[in-house]
Amino acid sequence: MKLHGRSGLEDKTMEDLAVRGVPYRYEEVRVSYEKPASRHKYTPDFILPNGIIVETKGIFEVADRQKHELVKAQHPGLDIRFVFSRSKSPIRKGSKTTYASWCAGRGIPFSDKVIPQAWIDEADNPERHAAIAAASA
Repeated sequence: MKLHGRSGLEDKTMEDLAVRGVPYRYEEVRVSYEKPASRHKYTPDFILPNGIIVETKGIFEVADRQKHELVKAQHPGLDIRFVFSRSKSPIRKGSKTTYASWCAGRGIPFSDKVIPQAWIDEADNPERHAAIAAASA
């Protein structure tokens, strides 16, 4: 089966979800958010059936971090979680802050390499779906 992610980690996540029989929506919605004085769109990588949004990141650049802080502030109902290639990577060369500690400091769940089964098994939450619908309107 040919996978169509935009990164190797997205491809591996698609394959992992397929092997586990977990349905998902891939880059199907566009979430509006504003940077000061301009509007932008964020396209989540994966949306699980229970409404959890999963963003896969190999490199978590400053622009990505800024975007996610803006999205979180403007759409607090979205349940966005991260899967990193390596969560112990520093956010920039020489920094003691890692991707993991950046997420932990903001209360954002994260994992390495695969979506944890616990996230997939979490109960469906209509509020998550409503937040996705409102954010993409």
